[in-house]
Amino acid sequence: MPDISTADQQPSSPPRSAPGVLGRWGAAMAGRSRLVFGVWLLVLVGLGAAAPSVFSSLAGAGWQANGSESVQVRELAQQHFGGNSSAAVQVVIHSDRDTVDSPAMQETIANATAVFAGDSRFAAVVPPQPGMTISPDQHTGILIAGANANTDDMVRAVDEVKGELTGLSGDGVEVYPTGASALWSDFNKANHDAMIKAELFSWPVTLAIMVLAFGSLVAAGLPLLLTIAGLVASAGGLVLLNQVTPISVWAMNFAMMFALALGIDYALFIVSRFRDALRNHTNKAHAVAETMDTAGKAVVLSGLTVLVSLSAVLLVPAPAVRTMAVGIMLAVTFVLAATLTCSRPR
Repeated sequence: MPDISTADQQPSSPPRSAPGVLGRWGAAMAGRSRLVFGVWLLVLVGLGAAAPSVFSSLAGAGWQANGSESVQVRELAQQHFGGNSSAAVQVVIHSDRDTVDSPAMQETIANATAVFAGDSRFAAVVPPQPGMTISPDQHTGILIAGANANTDDMVRAVDEVKGELTGLSGDGVEVYPTGASALWSDFNKANHDAMIKAELFSWPVTLAIMVLAFGSLVAAGLPLLLTIAGLVASAGGLVLLNQVTPISVWAMNFAMMFALALGIDYALFIVSRFRDALRNHTNKAHAVAETMDTAGKAVVLSGLTVLVSLSAVLLVPAPAVRTMAVGIMLAVTFVLAATLTCSRPR
């Protein structure tokens, strides 16, 4: 009876299939981790330099239907009535003590008029008119500074002058800029402050949940790092794109939401699948390849589905709605790119 060795008695394991396109891509990225890190560092430094100005560069206007009759009438009013359209700035000047024709009120009106002088974005400045922009009790008047720029530029113009206008208040006279342009200017500031507060609260909570879920700060930090990379790149990209076509500040709001949601979702999916793959592979590069062939394929299909779905929104004639879709698409693109390239076995 021939002797059978122990090795011969063990069933042979089935041969591993060759990795697919994504598997080979993941293995290549893992083997070139320093190069990948360097490229991403350059991208983030380049786009990150523009990112801090995202809220001052983007405007909150753009809620209109391009080509509609209302927009055409607004443009006609702006052209033939000294810029007195919906984008004009109304400066309310009020005093409980003095009337509009008093020296104190007249001086404030003159000073408010001077604020707009020399700025080509403002058209004719109309002082308070009896029976039109002066209240029946004579204690409130409205100075109108016409619009001589598009709605986004008018919001930025108000950003620059509203502090000087409100600074004219004093000696019993109060000054308040208002109108659509001033409204969006105030909205931008409130939106910025609210987003900062929300992120200061949500990021530590999210990190704590990730640590509890994975039991490791490194594994928990990966989803947040991918999200941060996607956010910084998206913010910088929106600022640069705004130089070509006006982008609404709403684009950054939605970019942040989708970058946070998809960045964490994709990274958790990849990390979980990689840990499972390590049980079947002693070589971590092989585990990365298997991860990208499985979880990576799902991530790519998910990202492409989101991009294709959002592309239909680009047909909507409202600039604010279109740019919201642009912001989401940028965030998805950068998060997807980060997820598919930052696969370094440890």
